[in-house]
Amino acid sequence: MIKKAYPCLLVLLFLLVLFVGPSFSEDIYVAGVTEISLRTGPNVENKIIAMLKTGEKLEVIEYQKNWSQVKTASGKSGWVLSRFVTPKKPEVLLFDELKEKNQNLLTKIAQMEEENKTLTVKIATLVQLEEKYNRLQKDSADFLKLEEKYNEMIQRNESQKTLIEQLETNMESEPKLWFLIGPGVFIVGLFFGLSSRKKRRSSLL
Repeated sequence: MIKKAYPCLLVLLFLLVLFVGPSFSEDIYVAGVTEISLRTGPNVENKIIAMLKTGEKLEVIEYQKNWSQVKTASGKSGWVLSRFVTPKKPEVLLFDELKEKNQNLLTKIAQMEEENKTLTVKIATLVQLEEKYNRLQKDSADFLKLEEKYNEMIQRNESQKTLIEQLETNMESEPKLWFLIGPGVFIVGLFFGLSSRKKRRSSLL
């Protein structure tokens, strides 16, 4: 049973190395010199494939004594001297990254300052609108009060007008009344006058 399972385990191990192995790749960088040579083999006599500049990122394929088999970002594979590469990111790259981050931060700060200016203008506009709204609200309240007073005055005026019309009507009708009552009063007065004279004559007799 163990002998039969052994080939299967080997196949599984091979597949595991084949598919999982690349995930353990290490990145290194050219450092310490201006540029180094990428060769076809781990020997200075091997042909130079390309020249790699300091700070260039490489993917490690294999280590062998003083040499490292690497792969460039462009896909070229070859060998370089291990003393000219390091897993630590070079300061020049760190400086460039920090410079880029700083530039991005400056850009964001400028954008935020511009947004802050825009917000300040908007806030000022809102404050002005609020003040106008409050004034309009106050003016509306004052207008309603004035309108109410105006309506009261109109009502008073109408009442006074009606009263004046009634008085004028009474004044116009009063002479007619005196004209009608006058003769009656005169006759009554004359009657009482004549009666009093008769009484005086009878008393003298």
